[in-house]
Amino acid sequence: MTTIPIKRALLSVSDKAGIIELASKLIEFNVEIISTGGTSKLLQQANIPHRQIEEVTGMTEMLDGRVKTLHPKIHGGILGRRDVHAKEAVVHHIDWIDLVVVNFYPFADAIKNKKMDWDEAVEYIDIGGPTMVRAAAKNFAWVSVVIDSVDYADVIHALHHQQGLTFDARKKLAQKVFAMTAAYDAMINNYFLEQDDEQEIHLQLKKHSELRYGENPHQKARAYQLPAIQSGILAAQQHQGKPLSYNNILDAEAAFTCVREFTSPACVIVKHANPCGVAVAQHIEEAFEYALSADRVSAFGGIIALNRSCTATLAEIIAQIFVEVIIAPEFSQEALAIFAAKPNLRVLQLSSESKDDWEMKFITGGVLMQEKDRQIISANDLQVVTVLSPDQHEVDTMLFSWRVLKHIKSNGILIAKNNRTVGIGAGQVSRIDAVDLAVRKAADNIAGSILASDAFFPFRDNIDRVAKTDIRAIIQPGGSVRDEEVIAACNEHKIAMVFTGKRCFRH
Repeated sequence: MTTIPIKRALLSVSDKAGIIELASKLIEFNVEIISTGGTSKLLQQANIPHRQIEEVTGMTEMLDGRVKTLHPKIHGGILGRRDVHAKEAVVHHIDWIDLVVVNFYPFADAIKNKKMDWDEAVEYIDIGGPTMVRAAAKNFAWVSVVIDSVDYADVIHALHHQQGLTFDARKKLAQKVFAMTAAYDAMINNYFLEQDDEQEIHLQLKKHSELRYGENPHQKARAYQLPAIQSGILAAQQHQGKPLSYNNILDAEAAFTCVREFTSPACVIVKHANPCGVAVAQHIEEAFEYALSADRVSAFGGIIALNRSCTATLAEIIAQIFVEVIIAPEFSQEALAIFAAKPNLRVLQLSSESKDDWEMKFITGGVLMQEKDRQIISANDLQVVTVLSPDQHEVDTMLFSWRVLKHIKSNGILIAKNNRTVGIGAGQVSRIDAVDLAVRKAADNIAGSILASDAFFPFRDNIDRVAKTDIRAIIQPGGSVRDEEVIAACNEHKIAMVFTGKRCFRH
């Protein structure tokens, strides 16, 4: 069984892009059109001849449009096997439908509206559409089914050259239907589960791109996207540069999620998924300069994320150094022209306003899922535990540091002053190593700084190390059985220390 001629088509679409052009071509090839509701009105306005669904079923739409295509003359025309059911179709006055062009109510768009209540959202769950396309896909041996306007051109081409679609083309379109209905049903299911707070989730991933390789050249890699979430690095507008690599995506994600912490002009520079320089300032150009000066060596080949438009002035500065990716919510035309001279630089435009509440990590045989660390501490959350109290300037720097610290791999130590990082010790297997690394990175910039730790100090040894520097204050969660020993060490060395009572590990 090869090509099946198309003599009759049913058109019923929510997204009407391209439907007039397709319908016009169907008429040119003498295809009879059946249509419903809004699609029928659009065809009438375009003077395209067709039969309304009521003419076929003999029944008007009912129950506010909930019932219109759920009828034996429609589903019989779609599901009937031409070689087996022909006589029965005549008895029941069923005409074969050879092409079904349907897409669904925009449920995904509807539930993005946080103001929409449960009853309103349910009305966007399509019943007739999925039923028709699943029927057509099941009977692909005889019926062609189209759910995506990008396939309209292929249908027109097939009609022009062979009056219908081949078996392989129909099978491919049927597979697309089942993939789409599975994703659609999973999206609805997840919405219901979210409402009921059940511990179950169905993931549907759409292939975004084939990557050159993974973390290393000998590893294959691909990028997949959650169809219902059009945000994040994979949704960014790429103005120029080579395709993003596996490592680029991970590093860009780390930079993007960190810069979203700030409302003031901020810059984050990331290397190997860890921030190596972060700063906020009155102007984005200053923020970049401060972030870069935190660790110029590590910034080489890094990822830059901004939360303000990239200006021509800033582009001129960035163009002087080697970076892999720059991310910003906007780029001036002058900035883009400057970056164009560096064709390998990946320039990503991405708004920092998008919010996603969960993150997941795949493990062997399962998935770990957790809320994103949205914890923000205020001055009121800080418990001063030493004789010496931090001054207001030190408190401000502590609050800045805690926002950054959440994005540093544990064990994590951060040294900062004037709302910019000066030394970061990340991903160390001991807190002593993390402190030593951060102190070494801070070097001559350490005077008058504060130190932040993502978890408590289990012993006073780190305090004794810090005392040899000019660090003036410490912020840490507290909670160790030896807290009193650590506090005593700070008092001995005249270092102010506050407890947050909250940890910010990141593995």
